[in-house]
Amino acid sequence: MLKTRTNATNSPKEPLVKNGEINKLFEDDKAAHRWYRFVLSYPPHLVRRYVEEFGMSKNHCVLDPFCGTGTTVVECKKLGIPSIGVEANKMAFYASTVKVDWNVRSNMLKQLADRIADQTLEAFSRDHIDDDSTFFRTEEPILPKYYRRLSEEQQKLILKDSISPLPLHKALLLLEIIEQHKRSRYYSHMRLALAKAVVFTSSNLHFGPEVGVRTPKRDSPVVAPWLAAMDEIVEDVKELSGKPSAPVDLYWADARDINQHVSPNSVDAVITSPPYPNEKDYTRTTRLESVLLNFIQNKADLRAMKHDLIRSNTRNVYKGDDDDVWIQDHKSINRIAEKIEKRRVELGKTSGFERLYAKVTKLYFGGMARHLAQLKGILRPGAHLAYVVGDQASYLRVMIRTGELLAEIAEALGYEVVRIDLFRTRIATVTKEMMREEVLVLRWPGRRKYIRSIT
Repeated sequence: MLKTRTNATNSPKEPLVKNGEINKLFEDDKAAHRWYRFVLSYPPHLVRRYVEEFGMSKNHCVLDPFCGTGTTVVECKKLGIPSIGVEANKMAFYASTVKVDWNVRSNMLKQLADRIADQTLEAFSRDHIDDDSTFFRTEEPILPKYYRRLSEEQQKLILKDSISPLPLHKALLLLEIIEQHKRSRYYSHMRLALAKAVVFTSSNLHFGPEVGVRTPKRDSPVVAPWLAAMDEIVEDVKELSGKPSAPVDLYWADARDINQHVSPNSVDAVITSPPYPNEKDYTRTTRLESVLLNFIQNKADLRAMKHDLIRSNTRNVYKGDDDDVWIQDHKSINRIAEKIEKRRVELGKTSGFERLYAKVTKLYFGGMARHLAQLKGILRPGAHLAYVVGDQASYLRVMIRTGELLAEIAEALGYEVVRIDLFRTRIATVTKEMMREEVLVLRWPGRRKYIRSIT
């Protein structure tokens, strides 16, 4: 196997960017991308780098099988390149569908947003509250019983204190007024703007390596940040609506069963970033807005969504999961799983989640093997692939070199391993080891004899 690892982090035609800033959204890239961005998203300039290298044009099709909030498909549409996105997280999928919808009249969108804002502020006034948080700055508000709340079941789904009662009431009231315009051409844009405003301004959430909760705020504005988000959409639609149209097909689906949704022999390139094998429950990052917009209403909804995700953490492992059969003979992965289990025993770690560390490691790489095997049927001969992945040491400090292991799996399935590019680096907080975030570059030469055993 070719194990060439490069240290290039910038395309020759992109400005040089420092390691700490390379994952940020450039000012010139903000249109559409800023409408709602998953906190773990990779940047548009990375997509452009591989679109250019792979020679993609309007005559090709680019696939993102782990679409997230649409970085690849949005950027491809901007470039006039047809694209396909597949995503199992309903909130992220919804965001992608809205972010590629530029065929709206910006002046009408602005007028409707202003009218809804006025209606909401009038309702606030009747409830004796204000959107600038001035009413309850000195004491904890006692909310009347008629104030809007989540149901008890919904409340259990979100992180405790994700949003304080008064901002939640205001957000739900604004949502009620938006819902009155359900048949409007601008309905989805308004809901996505609300998700962004609530999560990044009105809530108590903060985002770092993990999603967490700050000291709860008594109150926070809702209408003002929503209007600001709507103004961004209006501004961007003016810029984007004149661009040449490129088709985007999006599927709410499991990337491990991708051949059920994408036509055979139809994809020229893949640019994507799957989950990494760690203890991040990716559904927690979008939990508040998923509940607020009714994508998840109970534990059954959450479980159903998690079932269609790659098994990348112990909180979405279920009885009957068997993706590990795809890598049962893979020596490197089995060694890592054995090392994790041995360390768990040595350290006396006995919780249910800790007992699953070795299992989920095998399920993750097995799921990725299943995905890559399914992918072969929809790729055209000579198709290029770029997978953004990262080193991980979440499981008792056992290092998992994700890019190298996926390269071994891909090669066993008949892919050509071109190289592994360095995207950026970080220092592990606990171990102080250098962690690489990389781009695994592959090529599909065309159908070969199926290799059953991935060793």
